[in-house]
Amino acid sequence: QVQLVESGGGSVQAGGSLRLSCLASGDMSSSNCWGWFRQVPGEEREGVAVISNDGRTTIADSVSGRFTISRDNDKKTLYLQMNDLKPEDTAMYYCAADFNVQTDKSWLLLHPRTYSYWGQGTQVTVSS
Repeated sequence: QVQLVESGGGSVQAGGSLRLSCLASGDMSSSNCWGWFRQVPGEEREGVAVISNDGRTTIADSVSGRFTISRDNDKKTLYLQMNDLKPEDTAMYYCAADFNVQTDKSWLLLHPRTYSYWGQGTQVTVSS
């Protein structure tokens, strides 16, 4: 069983930066996919960025060039560096992981249904 705890959210002005962290309680070295999702009230949860165990990343078009995902298996921590934040990035950000992802299709890698383990979320608010 894996537990995921996010941190690093907050309120920033447009153009600012934040770094989110996701600390795992279990051994993540065999997790073949780990990623970040976000959700606005009343809307569906959407994939932001995911990273496989071999370091391959899949990034949503909406954040490409601004957000960077990385993982440190030794520290059991996933990161999301968010730069040039925009008001439309305002959302609850969730960390998710799975140990049995069997696809290399981007739309599936960024789909919430692919992931079994979820954190409780951290709020990011960007003001204009």
